[in-house]
Amino acid sequence: MKLFVRTLSCTLGFCLAAAAQPPQQFGKLGDFKLVSGEVIRDCRIGYRTLGTLNADKSNVILYPTWFAGTSAKTADSIASLQQIDLSKYYVIVLDALSNGVSSSPSNSALQPGMKFPRITIEDMVNSQLQLLTLVLGIKHVKAVIGSSMGGMQTFQWMVSHPEFMDKAIPIVGSPRLAPYDLVLWQAELDAIRLDPLWKNGDYTEQPGTAQIAELETLNGTSPANVNHELKRAEVAKSLEDSRKDVAKMDANDRIRQLEAMMNLDVSAPFGGAMEKAAAAVKARVLVIVAAQDHMVTSGPARDFARLLGARVVEMESDCGHDSEDCEPDKVRRAVAEFLGK
Repeated sequence: MKLFVRTLSCTLGFCLAAAAQPPQQFGKLGDFKLVSGEVIRDCRIGYRTLGTLNADKSNVILYPTWFAGTSAKTADSIASLQQIDLSKYYVIVLDALSNGVSSSPSNSALQPGMKFPRITIEDMVNSQLQLLTLVLGIKHVKAVIGSSMGGMQTFQWMVSHPEFMDKAIPIVGSPRLAPYDLVLWQAELDAIRLDPLWKNGDYTEQPGTAQIAELETLNGTSPANVNHELKRAEVAKSLEDSRKDVAKMDANDRIRQLEAMMNLDVSAPFGGAMEKAAAAVKARVLVIVAAQDHMVTSGPARDFARLLGARVVEMESDCGHDSEDCEPDKVRRAVAEFLGK
């Protein structure tokens, strides 16, 4: 989830110009079976590409979207932060299920609203695997990189499909959410479902937006950052702007992505043993965390990195979950060095 700093960087003109935005594309998967056994009817996965695919398809990097993010916003971020050298690598930005672009409660003709089945992070990853192998003809990639929920998908990728990538870089992600994180995301679910506007998913106005804006303002960065960025007289307007931003994502889409994050546990197929999940990983891994992350706390990612013997890069700014925006040079150098090895 990207909050204050992402908005600021776009305002200052660092985002891709509209003419340079890579086109939205879709891969059709037909009826896609979920790990629960349920099926998404007429499933489609959105994606955009950056850079040039080389002849032997050895320069592919997968970049799944963060919570509530789209491939358009993620492509902007990749370009503005310059985390990946697009003269070397071909980046496939993947729209996660239930983001309003790929198959979602808000755009499904056959399973609209809460008729859309519950999904998991593993379902997101498996749908992306089908897109790559069956639609795009890609059988192996250089790396998987993702931020926030994209980092969660990156952890899932490395455990579920260990032979598919050479390297993996989860950024402010988690292999299994900590209790603090679960409380935050439960509060967002409650903000939607307890709002009289929700009407069991049959709403005409987006529910829960004010409460979610407040929760994400409190947790997106840190108290020091909020107090530095906002004056007392600006708080009401800032929250209203944030509320409008929250309302851009359909509430039922948000519910399904929230549920997916909350149920994430890469160790589930191994009886809950993270040691066994880590032993399944074949990729080389770089884990990037934020010291003051209040949205996806860094403990589980650090612990998993320790099991992997992976290097951990810690961002130390008071930007919290959005620290990669505040420390782009540190992240850029770490990513470039790791990909170049």
